Amino acid sequence: MGIRICGVNGLALEDLTMFELLPSFIGYLLVLVMIAVYAGTRTSNMNEYSIGGRSLSSPVTALSAGASDMSGWLLLGLPGAIYVAGLVESWILVGLVVGAWINWTYVANRLRVASTLYGDAITIPQFLALRTGASSKLLAIVASIALIVFFTVYVSAGFVAGAKLFQTVLGIEYLWGLLIGVAVVMTYTAIGGFLAVSWTDTFQAILMVVVLVAVPTIALSMDPANYNITTESNFPLAVPTEDTWNWGAYSVVGVVGLLAWGLGYFGQPHILARFMAIREPDAVRSARAIGMSWMLLASVGAVAVGYAAIVVYPSLPDEELALILLSNFVLNPWVAGIVVAAILAAVMSTVDSQLMVVSTVLVNDVANPQSKQLLYSRVCVIGVAVVAALFALDPESRIFDIVSLAWAGIGSSFGTCIIFSLFYRGTTSNSLVAAILTGMAVTIVWHYLKGGIFDVYELLPAFACASLVLYCVARAFPEPHAENLFERLEERLGLRTTP
Repeated sequence: MGIRICGVNGLALEDLTMFELLPSFIGYLLVLVMIAVYAGTRTSNMNEYSIGGRSLSSPVTALSAGASDMSGWLLLGLPGAIYVAGLVESWILVGLVVGAWINWTYVANRLRVASTLYGDAITIPQFLALRTGASSKLLAIVASIALIVFFTVYVSAGFVAGAKLFQTVLGIEYLWGLLIGVAVVMTYTAIGGFLAVSWTDTFQAILMVVVLVAVPTIALSMDPANYNITTESNFPLAVPTEDTWNWGAYSVVGVVGLLAWGLGYFGQPHILARFMAIREPDAVRSARAIGMSWMLLASVGAVAVGYAAIVVYPSLPDEELALILLSNFVLNPWVAGIVVAAILAAVMSTVDSQLMVVSTVLVNDVANPQSKQLLYSRVCVIGVAVVAALFALDPESRIFDIVSLAWAGIGSSFGTCIIFSLFYRGTTSNSLVAAILTGMAVTIVWHYLKGGIFDVYELLPAFACASLVLYCVARAFPEPHAENLFERLEERLGLRTTP
């Protein structure tokens, strides 16, 4: 059982059979299970299960954050976009790289210090409530609901991607592919918790970057005579024309929208959790160097995959198969199985982190049981995975639309709150509630309005509106105790001298 892709401009590809792919695939799954079991032996309380006891090293922090961030989009979506539209799609990488660098440079250290200073916060809703000294549960409830809704849908998109990968490459029916993906991620996440997620994501990050660098390098270094191409390349040079600056897909508005993706970094809890979990604040600088190096190398590799696919295949039946087809062309079929594992790794590395975030919020901020928290956390991982799987039952789900909506909703709502909580003394609990609700509303409304200015990615207007509302509410209804808490943070960071 397998998939045969042949006759692409005269280039016949070998069969990708189950027999050839299974060894690499099974080996990959066994590594995940072993990591999860070992992590489970290192987990004895809620703090260790949900945030690893704040024990992550710089490399694990950096690589696990990168893997949980970039997802299957980096191995499937971006090369496909480059193949179809050309290098103009690289603008999204500019926005993401800049956003990630700002996040590492200005947010990571402050959040690590603040999350312990205000009472050892282990979730973003809990941190926001402690930062403002909220006396009511309104902020925690609103923040938890927003996060649970967006992330459960986000997880379902990851399950859809994994199921389609099984279906396309291994010839497994969509439903069975979905069940296998859900079972694997749910199992190792529930067993090992945050440490298992972080360690497996580190392994997956290494696997991803090796594949993204090796495959296009080998393909582009081969003798062009081996390509057996019978037609000219369809590579679009994206040269500006009279229509370039209009309201088209790659106009100024479109480019600004692609750059705006970087704003989402400030509010992604599965990335921020790594900042909170790093062993010590001083380790952030070395983690940033490792994380940004990985991101640049992996991003350039993904662009190179798209370009190499253009050189080798003037036309493809499905552009998102570019990496898989290239791998089968330049690698031994047994080795090509590693590429399939890498793509699956990219999907899983985001889903497992999001499952941990949602389950931790459910237990810590919503239910808040007084005993058996570890048991409840593991049950919540399974429950959230099952609910997300139900959303993923439709194989026609539009993955990119779901991901872009969730990224914008979470990024605008929580990103605004994190930035203001860490850098603006006047931030209040009511202003954070208003910002979260505004970010959610603007994101959803803008997402379904098309044409003209509404072609701008919804994250940008939602982030701007949430920021404006937060500032106005904070100014109109000040809370002096919240300002005092901010001064404590500045004192801890050495930015304020105690009189």
